[in-house]
Amino acid sequence: MAQTAAAAGLTPQQWDAQFNTEYLGNNPFKPYMGTGTNSIIQVKRNLTKKKGDSITYALVNKFTGSANDGTSKLEGNEEAGVSRSHKLTVGLRRNAFSTTEFEEQKSAIPLRKAFKDEMMNWAIEEDIDRVIEQLYSINGVVYGSASEANKDAWLVDNADRVLFGAAKANNSSNDHSASLANVDATNDKLTPDALSLMKRIALSANPKIKPVRVGGNNKRYYVVFAHPLCFRDLKANSTIQQAQREVTLANQNNKLFQGGDLEWDGMIIHEVDDMTTLSGVGAASIDVGGVFLCGAQAMGLGIAKPWNTVEKTETDYDNEYGCGVRCIDGLDKMTFGSGSADTDDLKDHGVVTGYFAAVADA
Repeated sequence: MAQTAAAAGLTPQQWDAQFNTEYLGNNPFKPYMGTGTNSIIQVKRNLTKKKGDSITYALVNKFTGSANDGTSKLEGNEEAGVSRSHKLTVGLRRNAFSTTEFEEQKSAIPLRKAFKDEMMNWAIEEDIDRVIEQLYSINGVVYGSASEANKDAWLVDNADRVLFGAAKANNSSNDHSASLANVDATNDKLTPDALSLMKRIALSANPKIKPVRVGGNNKRYYVVFAHPLCFRDLKANSTIQQAQREVTLANQNNKLFQGGDLEWDGMIIHEVDDMTTLSGVGAASIDVGGVFLCGAQAMGLGIAKPWNTVEKTETDYDNEYGCGVRCIDGLDKMTFGSGSADTDDLKDHGVVTGYFAAVADA
């Protein structure tokens, strides 16, 4: 009796759909993504429908003028609206594996499935690394590649949204390296008070950093991405321990809250395992870790082609086959100009950057 076999060309499509579903389900930053301006990572898919290598995000600043009380003409005294732009460039990212028919035959495990799972893990880790890189970035430059002059210039423009340790006074005249050197192992651990200070900084910055509104009651939250050693110090704090006993189930069930997160003063604190350590830059050469309070539109993700798979089978007389994953997108920390021209004096739009002691376990 003849058996019906699935056409070989259909297999990659099935795998591709499964890959995308599992990738999104396992990406730890998915809860913070959305297409609206209320999202921490605002996703734009403009280039999925048209050609191009960049997407422009727009910012329209709020009006700040006084109300006209009718004693003077409104015509001719209108307030000038101010708008800004951020250009995000997309690029190709990909990876692949290959094996042979005989290696598949010898293997005690299905190599294709095993490597597919690892490809998905690679894609997720790639995106986690990009988020971390962007949080630390200096006006679009990777932190490790930015010069001291770059960092000082960035700090001048962002002094209203950067905190070195537990006190604003740790900022040494906007000298980035000198300010980091004020972060010590005793007074500058991450604490509930330091987090509350970061929140007040976010609300008083110009322009202020908007919290994310969650649920039908429009409760407002910031999300804080914390270095694991800073998170350790916070978790050990007796005040935060008591506060977690009082966190309601309803709050834990909101879409921003993930297992293991902490909540404090309208902030959800999320530990990021692979957060970069700034080695030996603090007082007495201690290590320092990043703690990033994020509000709406902290980052932008522009997608031209989402992650997908492509399979290769017709090589060496069908003896060798492989599969790759690829996407075309771009991820930026959102920055908008604050000077006279559109992109002059860039400010981190939705992020308060904190640097805290990150002393390794003894």
